[in-house]
Amino acid sequence: MSPLETLRRMDAIAGWPLLTATFLARLPVSMALIGLLTLVTSATGSVAVAGVVSGAFALGETVGGPVIARFADRHGQRRPVLATALVDAVLIGLLVAAVSADRSPAVLTVLAALSGLCMPQIGPMARTRWVGLIRAADRRGADRERSLAAAMSVEGVLDEAAFVLGPALVGVLTVTLSPSASVLGAAVLIGVFGAVFALHPTAPPGTPPVRGAGGRIATPALMVIAVPMFCQGLFFGGMSTGVTAFATDSGHGDLSGLMYALQGSSSAVAGLMMASLPVAFTLPARVRVAAGALFLLTFPLYLADGATGLSLAILALGVAIGPHLVSLFGLIERAAPPSRMSQSMALILSFLILGQSVGSIVAGSLADAYGHQGAFALATAGALVAVAVNTLVMRSRWYVRRGDTEADSTDPREAVSATRGNGGT
Repeated sequence: MSPLETLRRMDAIAGWPLLTATFLARLPVSMALIGLLTLVTSATGSVAVAGVVSGAFALGETVGGPVIARFADRHGQRRPVLATALVDAVLIGLLVAAVSADRSPAVLTVLAALSGLCMPQIGPMARTRWVGLIRAADRRGADRERSLAAAMSVEGVLDEAAFVLGPALVGVLTVTLSPSASVLGAAVLIGVFGAVFALHPTAPPGTPPVRGAGGRIATPALMVIAVPMFCQGLFFGGMSTGVTAFATDSGHGDLSGLMYALQGSSSAVAGLMMASLPVAFTLPARVRVAAGALFLLTFPLYLADGATGLSLAILALGVAIGPHLVSLFGLIERAAPPSRMSQSMALILSFLILGQSVGSIVAGSLADAYGHQGAFALATAGALVAVAVNTLVMRSRWYVRRGDTEADSTDPREAVSATRGNGGT
């Protein structure tokens, strides 16, 4: 499938309204983190305080995401997502008010942690929703694999786009209005489009808990994916810090965002192309090849002697990022119990967020000591560990799907109609 055919397949399954809602509802995650850094720094004059506040938000999101997703698995996505989206919008508004009122760093940190704790994990729940729609359509064999690959590819692109456009939107709102406006914009987006996502007819119903091994998520097949996902977070932290350090040292600090956006653009295109790969090229094989490419493509970063050279190296590197993430999420779908799909997606994603937070902290120290190459070294090390785990620890037999030999018998739109018929609750 070409990228256009991939998008058409997703439109056939549930339509553009769901894709639009999921994209706009996930923008607040990146907007809130960058916006809080800008807002708190401008209000307090302290980058350290701003780092603690934004770190508390990320930590709260890491802890709260799997918990919210577990409620969504048990009781359906509609009520948990709607409640947390509205509560989170209020909490973010209170946090902005507390910054404006010059409250203590402790108060700001607590409010930030609570805001992160209530941030609904739209990305994992959207992936879970696509998986449910595809399964409900009774797609089998190669057709289901192509549909699942298309879903994971498009979701990966939406993540990349949100990661690139979120900070850009923060910059626009900060320049044209104020730092507070960028964070309040995140609150409005999560309140409005989080509610739209929650109330969409495709919202899946809850599933009763499954006792025994069939309902466990602490399995080798699932837990091993957390390691390369954490390493991907370390990679992101090292890359973003290294690019910023390079751009600043070379006198092009204002171009660091645009340079890093190149990585997101090539990653998004490569992620979309994953749906066109033959089914015989298995997910475990894809994740190993992608991790290997991720590792090898970091070496041109050390050879770049100017902004143009580094930009080209970053553009090439993005070709491996999208396939790695798309393949990892595909493995989660294979390994997770159906009754705990959202929780599994959110849990593994939390390792990406945690890895990025740790990576940013460590890479900052490395950049201070060794320059931009020190930060890039963390990205290389993260990719190397991902290669080792994907190759030496991960077992292909853990992700073999059974019962996919039956023919496809139902149009995907019937799944949407069936979900609409039961009210999605």
